[in-house]
Amino acid sequence: MTTAIYLILTIVVSILFGLPLFVIMGLLASICYLTVSGESMLVVIGDIFYAADKEILLAIPLFVLAGQIMTKGSISQRLINVARSATSGLKGGMGVAAVFACAIFAAISGSSPVTLIAIGSIMYPALLQAGYSKKLSMGVLSTGGTLGIIIPPSIPMIVFAIMAGVSVVDLFKAGIGPGIVLVILLGGFMLYSAPKSSVGKFSLSEFWVELKKGVFSLLMPLIILGGIYSGFFTATESAAVAVVYAVIVELFIHREVSMKKLIPVFSETAEMLGMLFLILILAVSLNKFMTIEELPQQMVNLMSSMISSKFGFLIAVNILLLIVGCFMDAMSAILVLAPILTPMAVHYGINPIHFGIIMIVNLEIGYLTPPIGINLFVASGIFKEPLTDVIKSVLPFLLVMILGLAIISAVPAISLFLLK
Repeated sequence: MTTAIYLILTIVVSILFGLPLFVIMGLLASICYLTVSGESMLVVIGDIFYAADKEILLAIPLFVLAGQIMTKGSISQRLINVARSATSGLKGGMGVAAVFACAIFAAISGSSPVTLIAIGSIMYPALLQAGYSKKLSMGVLSTGGTLGIIIPPSIPMIVFAIMAGVSVVDLFKAGIGPGIVLVILLGGFMLYSAPKSSVGKFSLSEFWVELKKGVFSLLMPLIILGGIYSGFFTATESAAVAVVYAVIVELFIHREVSMKKLIPVFSETAEMLGMLFLILILAVSLNKFMTIEELPQQMVNLMSSMISSKFGFLIAVNILLLIVGCFMDAMSAILVLAPILTPMAVHYGINPIHFGIIMIVNLEIGYLTPPIGINLFVASGIFKEPLTDVIKSVLPFLLVMILGLAIISAVPAISLFLLK
């Protein structure tokens, strides 16, 4: 138990001093090996090499790159046009289209901020023009953007799989059911909240025209996810396919992006991922040390002495993760907490894949909660509205998301029905 207390105190003190996460991870890994285990720093270097020598890591930059290429091109606009024409006959059809467009784009990009930027920058003016209030428009787009990390492929899912030692493909499969639940809840809320003036007229001919224009955009998630689930290629190979497909479609079919515009995209992606990879490999090194020292087992024993039931654990862990989501981004929280909390969940009889989905949905909600909710800041920037107004706009949607979290936590079959 001394090791557990030592590590927790180090993390708390480091966060209070405002140290960057990669510095915290590096300090923890180094201090633990030097003072707790008495091992040489060479062990840390070896562990870092071990952490970096994982094929699945390649999927992260490739999915991010694919999302960046699509943001620069016209795939997002075509997806929006298809969704808008399909729901034009509904009261609140434009709002439902915003949710659907976010969901489809999320199944391509794997990133919440990228989804919000790509869909929000186009849909926000369209929603206002259709008679939606600023509050409702900002709320649905900010919340819809968070679907990027629960609908596969998802970058946080890949990171969780690495840290918890579970299958990425199984996590991707498990994300489909919860993604559908959240889309239905958000779409239903928009049908209820939309202004009466938002009712349009469905046109089959217009839908057919937009469907033909958007067919290559719609094929992308089918190719990526179909290839993974059929076993035709791995998650890493699917990420490479996503990049190649995005380049071919935008460069040679849609012709909305030139080769000159693609070069900065590669550079921006490399810069974005440099820090993430450094944090990730240090976190994996620390995780290996905690396993050797049996820290997760110590935490399981401590938790067991306080909480006796699976239901009690789920309530406690959901409250904990909702609070953590207010102060840590999803990646940081997964890196720090997944190796500790997953063995606890297994101890209480919770499938680790189901727990991974619960954790990611919690942290998805964290994208909408101050003080560091990423989507709040992104939304404020692209909508050019005060941060306080964006926060107010998402409050009703937070209740919808928490309802979705409760359903997903209570019904494991929603996450596990596709698993063998």
